[in-house]
Formats: sequence, C-alpha cells, structure tokens
Amino acid sequence: EGKPVLYSYWRSSCSWRVRIALELKGIEYEYKAIHLVKDGGEQLKDEYAAVNPMKAVPTFVDTDGYSISQSIAIIEYIEETRPENSLLPSCPKGRGTVRKICDIIGCDIQPVQNLRILKAVGDEKKMEWGKKWITDGFIALEKVLEKESGKYCFGDSITMADIFLVPQVYNAVRFSVDLEQFPNITRINSLLKEHPAFIKADPSVMPDCPESC
Repeated sequence: EGKPVLYSYWRSSCSWRVRIALELKGIEYEYKAIHLVKDGGEQLKDEYAAVNPMKAVPTFVDTDGYSISQSIAIIEYIEETRPENSLLPSCPKGRGTVRKICDIIGCDIQPVQNLRILKAVGDEKKMEWGKKWITDGFIALEKVLEKESGKYCFGDSITMADIFLVPQVYNAVRFSVDLEQFPNITRINSLLKEHPAFIKADPSVMPDCPESC
C-alpha cells in the first residue's frame, strides 16, 4: 500500500495545519508542492484544477484514491480514519470548544488575509489590512484561551486547536502584529514550536521552501 499524498505550499497556513496533523499522527505521506506564485500560480492551472476545483491548497489524497480538500475537513477525516493519537478531547463539550477555537482561526481570522484577498486589497494596503484583522481576531482568541487553556490551547494535551494556532502566529509576525498583548497565544506558540511534530511540519524544512525563507 502506497502513501497518501498531500498537495501543499510551504508557507500556506492551511497546508501547514494538515502537515502538523500528519506528523502528530505519525503518518508518512508524499509531498507534492504547488507553487502559489510562480507562473501566475500553479494552483490555477488546469492540471491542478482537476485535482481541486477550488484551485487552492491543501488537497489530501488517501491511499485508496479518495481525495479531500479544505484543511478542517482533511484534519477531521484524518482523525476519523486514524483515531490513534487523538487530536480531539473525549467529551462533547471539550470537542466543541476545540472546534470553536479552530473556527475562530480558520473561519474568522485566516481567510481575510489569504492570498486571494490580499491581491484584491492591493499591495499598498495589504499589510495594514492583514494586521488589523489578525489583531482583532487575536483579541477574541486571547480571551478564549484565558478561560480554556492549560499547557496548550485546551487543557494540557495537544489538540486540533494547537494545529491551527502556530501557522496563524507565523502570519501575525509577517503582518507585524504586536504579540506582547497576547501572552497566552505567545506562550502556547513558543511551547508548540519546540515539539518534534511541529518542527517537522515547519515551512522552513519543506522541500519547496526557498533558500532565503
């Protein structure tokens, strides 16, 4: 049986989430790079559009050929098909809270500063735009973490919520967000960055990462 395939871009936060999940689960996979900028964006070419009609990364293709896109859906699918090293708490309320944190980041913060939106905003205003929406989102997220976090985003075990946090903090740094006002976000991110699975999934070690990254 072959390995599952992940279509990814080194700096894509959505792809990064899935890479972390795969590493936490100990799942070996084949990495297929889709460059989002080169030649106008490889994700926009017909060849990749046949894989993912949304023309976005990531796309996960399982060993039986089943193909799924959207990072939240992919991670949930991986969790259900490979339940070992669970990424969700055992109780319904805990799972609900973790999914809430994931959605704060994955639905409310990240989409408004992804590549397509930034292109529409324009080069002059994109830094200001990204900084505003990440900051606003982090203000809300910090309040949630004040209540729910322990060692990690939810209690003392790594969950899906932590998978979403690290790539978003990376983006916050790119957009010059003042992270000193978010002590829980900063604390948890620093701890997670030292975890072997997060190190192995980091953009800097991806095969398509430029030498300067």
